[in-house]
Amino acid sequence: MKVVALIPARLASTRFPNKPLTLILGKSMLQHIIERVLLCTEIDEVAVATCDQEIAEHVQNLGHKAVMTSNKHERASDRCAEAVSKLEQSGKSKFEIVVMVQGDEPMTDPRMLSDVLGPFSKNPEIGVVNLYADIQPGEFNSPNCVKVVMDLAGDALYMSRAAIPVSLDGVERPLGKQLGLIAFRRQALQKFTELAPTPLEINESVDMLRFLEHGFKIRMQRTSYRTHAVDVPGDVLEVERLMKTTSR
Repeated sequence: MKVVALIPARLASTRFPNKPLTLILGKSMLQHIIERVLLCTEIDEVAVATCDQEIAEHVQNLGHKAVMTSNKHERASDRCAEAVSKLEQSGKSKFEIVVMVQGDEPMTDPRMLSDVLGPFSKNPEIGVVNLYADIQPGEFNSPNCVKVVMDLAGDALYMSRAAIPVSLDGVERPLGKQLGLIAFRRQALQKFTELAPTPLEINESVDMLRFLEHGFKIRMQRTSYRTHAVDVPGDVLEVERLMKTTSR
């Protein structure tokens, strides 16, 4: 399988403007992510997908690849779909798998990419794999944590920023949070862009609800590796603390 990892990034953010270029222990958040993704030997190419020239120039000055995309995209998946098309046209090559790595996950572990790619080699019918992890204390009621409920086969039933599922009997059961590390077969990502945006996708601001509302399956893959997303400025100090105390 020829695999490309794309990191969607833009400067406009209501909660944290200019977030991708924020310095974390002397490096931009984007630099941390790119360097970690490059450590995964299953990735053939890495690029940042952006609509901002400042981000593109920063990435290129670091010696990495950036792809300019439209500034009209509301969803990271749509931005990645445009970027992979441009990469294929410029390089005259085709990718079988596209891995989307969120641009606010500076602690992305390269082994997480291996986790999300694993199901494709086991089942040729799988079109989309979304990584998930166990919910940590304090995350269940946070709207920044996208909770996921799954069927018995391990496919997503629903994803929400609300606290789901509710436990009426008080029994604690395993709970999962969706991570922004999603892998698509090339044709599945193309299909995503052809589908009309959906009410729940817009309401929750969660890309993958577009697939679920149109009746497509999303295989959820658990990872044991821990990350900490940077959603608001206050997260930077916590990420720096964790980076100092954990090995790469």
